[in-house]
Amino acid sequence: MRRRAFLGSTALGAASLAAVGVPLLGSLDRGASGAAPGKLLRSGAKLPGPYQVALPIPKVLEPESTDGTTDVYRITQQVADLEILPGLRTRAWTYGGTFPGPTLVSRSGRRTRVRHRNRLPQPTVVHLHGGHTPSASDGYPTDVILPAGGGISADAAMATMMKGMPGHSGHGGHFGVSGTAEGERTHTYPMDQRAATLWYHDHRMSWTGLGVWRGLAGFHLVHDDEEEKLPLPRGERDIPLMITDRSFAEDGSFRYPLTDSKLSTPGVSDAYMDGVLGDVVLVNGAPWPVHRTARARHRLRFLNASNARPYRLEFTPQPSGGDAFVQVGSDGGLLERPLLHDAIRLGPGERSDVVVDFARWKAGTTVRLVNTLADGTAHDVMAFEISGGSARDDARVPDRLSHVPALDPDKAVLTRDFDFRQGKDGWTINDRTYLPGRALARPKLGQLEIWRFTTNLHHPVHLHLNHFQVISRNNGEPGAYDAGWKDTVDLPPSDAVEVAVRFTDYAGTFMLHCHNLEHEDMAMMADFVTE
Repeated sequence: MRRRAFLGSTALGAASLAAVGVPLLGSLDRGASGAAPGKLLRSGAKLPGPYQVALPIPKVLEPESTDGTTDVYRITQQVADLEILPGLRTRAWTYGGTFPGPTLVSRSGRRTRVRHRNRLPQPTVVHLHGGHTPSASDGYPTDVILPAGGGISADAAMATMMKGMPGHSGHGGHFGVSGTAEGERTHTYPMDQRAATLWYHDHRMSWTGLGVWRGLAGFHLVHDDEEEKLPLPRGERDIPLMITDRSFAEDGSFRYPLTDSKLSTPGVSDAYMDGVLGDVVLVNGAPWPVHRTARARHRLRFLNASNARPYRLEFTPQPSGGDAFVQVGSDGGLLERPLLHDAIRLGPGERSDVVVDFARWKAGTTVRLVNTLADGTAHDVMAFEISGGSARDDARVPDRLSHVPALDPDKAVLTRDFDFRQGKDGWTINDRTYLPGRALARPKLGQLEIWRFTTNLHHPVHLHLNHFQVISRNNGEPGAYDAGWKDTVDLPPSDAVEVAVRFTDYAGTFMLHCHNLEHEDMAMMADFVTE
């Protein structure tokens, strides 16, 4: 009842503000200029100062077997006690015992199979974010892997998940796309897609926010011939950076504002309905780390894996002349041409590949990477210490990176509207809370469509199966960070974004949802079925 009252009053307030032309920014952690939705959850633990911990690089997982067409990997989902804050132990849910999980590296056109074994105390679902993946392996939110050894039945898992879907009870339309797996599931990824920075994470209905917050996230990188022919930085100068925010209890455990600590009912307490913001920024699982950097070009693969926090990343001090970031890639891989930025903006789920020339700073300089959308401890992200001496650097950024064929909106056969709002029962898409098995769209494979996303509050919108191209923002040109192939687009309050999309190859059920994980868990999702 408290949850319904909260959502109803917020929706009414938003409608009233919109009627008089007041910008709708949600509940912010730093005032109107920040546009950061959610509420800050403060840590009880003593926090270290910034730039005391070396940046960790997630290990690359080796396949357990390989043949002429396929690489097979095995990942055990398990509880692990990690030292995240110096001197304290944090019990995490992990892929393979680490946070982030191990990095998988695939070759475009070469099949990857990943066997996930669940030794956690809860069911899980695995989604490859940005993967062009058949429905059975996509990570539909009720396709759970039950804990190995039993203890939780499929019916019990479904009943718990449905408690997070306001206005619905029972099993809804159907239980998953490929059904329940007992202890282990194998995901098959054909990898018929271009080189890109992907990531994998928990996707269980009603519980995604908790699963990711506790550690279930990792990189999955795809390489191809086109990318490898470019003289971009590589090896140890190609660095994946998973940026998250977390809060910690006094004993070092993760703080997360669950309504039910026994995990029988999903959801966060009323104050955090708009998203949970942590006061500790982790990069690759380390708090405000520092990386000793040669005076050379580096490729930084930024991933915003936070539950709800957006970032506007900026260097301080800026290099002489500005344009510190040369963007070479987006969610779906290489841009056609590089773009120059003083800052990089990322909503939850978005990625941006940039090249930074650290030779533009003097040796001995400490360059801070900060988030200008946050004050306090969430303002600092990490630092780079520029080493002395000269460094050999054969890397460069060509004027042309790739051929990205533009989708022609005039050739679209139809336009579909998806309105992301708060309703009386929860977060809604087209005034409907999520119900498994109920499709809001049935696009035909190969057919070009325009999907229009509108919102009255802040929502990052994620589309499964195929990447899209942003063709307009608020009836104007796409934004500064909308270039290239995207799978997630950030919608500030009162925005309207049109994207062109063509679904290909795989018929079945897929997902459209908000990637603010607390919104997603409170029913801001929809099925679509490709035919």
